[in-house]
Amino acid sequence: MSQYKVGISVLACLLVLGCAKPPPPPPVLPISREARIVESTTPAEIMVEASGIGRDVDEALLDARRSAVAVVLIGGSDPLLETQEERSRFKLIQEEFYAAPSVNQYITWEAGWEARESKQIKIEGGNRTKVTKHFKVNKRMLQDEMVRRGIMKPPEEVEDAMGRPNIDVIPKVLKGEDPIAAMNDNPALRHAAQAIGSYLSARDYEYEDIEQKINMDDFVDAQQALAGIGEDDSHKLALAAGGDIYITFTAEVQEAGTARGIAGKKAIVGITAYETTTARSLGTETGYSPLRPGTAELSLIEEAVSGAIDNVLSRINAYWKKDMKQGVQYRVVISIVGDFDKDEREDIAFAMNRVMKKICKFTKENIATDQTLDYQVWVSPQEISDSRELYGLLRRDFPVEFRPGKLRSVHLFKKLIILQVNNAE
Repeated sequence: MSQYKVGISVLACLLVLGCAKPPPPPPVLPISREARIVESTTPAEIMVEASGIGRDVDEALLDARRSAVAVVLIGGSDPLLETQEERSRFKLIQEEFYAAPSVNQYITWEAGWEARESKQIKIEGGNRTKVTKHFKVNKRMLQDEMVRRGIMKPPEEVEDAMGRPNIDVIPKVLKGEDPIAAMNDNPALRHAAQAIGSYLSARDYEYEDIEQKINMDDFVDAQQALAGIGEDDSHKLALAAGGDIYITFTAEVQEAGTARGIAGKKAIVGITAYETTTARSLGTETGYSPLRPGTAELSLIEEAVSGAIDNVLSRINAYWKKDMKQGVQYRVVISIVGDFDKDEREDIAFAMNRVMKKICKFTKENIATDQTLDYQVWVSPQEISDSRELYGLLRRDFPVEFRPGKLRSVHLFKKLIILQVNNAE
């Protein structure tokens, strides 16, 4: 009888165990989603601080790695997947993508527990562990994988369709100062310009040293032609140089306390990108080098540049994709200098507006006064290849719309066209 009772008890236990639900598998998608980009350490890698949550340290570390990868892919101000279409396609494969060990291949380095930033704490009454660490994420490898899976288009395919922007690099100076003279007088500015140029060249942007590119007589002409319109000298220099986009920067090295008991310095570099035709800001970032005792100042500047340039370039790329759908931009400034009465000057403005709309894909009137007309225009690069060709079309069509006037060129820069309306002879 006792054996019978024991058998019944064993069967009951087995039945209970068989009916009990197994513990749920750990989630595949990131849980914490706590991550921030610290800096770009190389053209291919990004330093990220990320936290993870799990039932133990190993599970929390895996979640932290997933969160680090996620912030590069879809988080922050400059994610790799920029469009809603790309993110929708990624959702279809995200569970497979974040699964271990697949996600670990994008982490090229992680800080040890002895690092100051590394933390490990118990949460939820001790039932869960939360960890925080610094990781390096291989952004280039992530991009290649997104292209391979058809989530995003290859960069070269986008570039073939719209080309790469031509970027000028100009130091930021006080009003009235010569940007090139400031760079020649300040080694920190000179080296920052070289470091930014190296990053641009490594990413295949069209970049040329501003001193080699600019004719200083053109710069003076641009200063005079745009006097009173409000642009600073950096913008006038960019218009004369003719890039699609220009970058201004500041650079300084400061005493910054001690590290390991040794006095050290750190560099601070500020980088801002602008649309050349309008000086509209496209994005700004500040990069800081770590406090490094005994390190050469020029090396500190390079580290600070690397901490800022990638985010600025991401914003440039986003702008360029959008803007090139409209065409190539030019700035057209027209002075009305002939002997015209007030009604005729109004007729000139109306006539020029009709001509612009006929020739250009899009137009924007910035200023319209009795003396000055200022336009921002977009044209098809297949139909109009440069500023001289655009001027030729304006000169041909303007007399048709306003017979008493004649259009003449004052200066033709790459992105800036300065014209005059005189009385017809």
